[in-house]
Amino acid sequence: MTAHGRGAGSRQKKVRVRSGNRSQSSRLWLERQLNDPYVARAKREGMRSRAAYKLIEIDDKARFLKKGARVVDLGAAPGGWSQVAAQRVDAPGQGRVIAIDLLPMEPVPGVNFIELDFLDGAAPAKLMQMIGGPADVVLSDMAANATGHARTDHLKIMALVEVVAEFARDLLAPGGTFLAKVLQGGTEAALLASLKRDYKSVKHVKPPASRADSAELYLLATGFRGGASQET
Repeated sequence: MTAHGRGAGSRQKKVRVRSGNRSQSSRLWLERQLNDPYVARAKREGMRSRAAYKLIEIDDKARFLKKGARVVDLGAAPGGWSQVAAQRVDAPGQGRVIAIDLLPMEPVPGVNFIELDFLDGAAPAKLMQMIGGPADVVLSDMAANATGHARTDHLKIMALVEVVAEFARDLLAPGGTFLAKVLQGGTEAALLASLKRDYKSVKHVKPPASRADSAELYLLATGFRGGASQET
């Protein structure tokens, strides 16, 4: 599967939603969903969510989801990223994909799911046992619950990313890749500095499937210098 072709960008007649009993924000959200070519494409191609195409587009350039890789997907529900990862690493044939979430998730072919809080102290050891050793890739498309206050939301998601980055450090094998959602305004200087010590390359990316009016970015760190057993 690739992101090539014009499936996501083809022209279609714009759908407008009557207000009825809906609030203005609810009407605008529904209208955006109905007119989003990635939403339509996800339905057409059997993907769990439009978010799948963000990972596809990032990996089409960075090429870290290699056949045989071991992948951990944090906050995986509803499973769009796990679905892409399983196809690209050839799980359960050559690769392995472990998905973890507090919420239940419908089974995804080739994905081993565990319903657990990744902050649980037993989670790293449990995941490593399930995957058969250190991971090659740790993914996180998680976002903290929004408050509507931009600065507060930025601080909340950056705090989450810091925890996820530390979690990835406990799981990754040398040479591994870490991909996580952040918000525009960038990654905090202290976190960025620590990531640059731990990885050979650290950069922000915004795939085409990420809506232009969205503040989200993705932090892509490749070439992990340590190992899952490394002590701080």
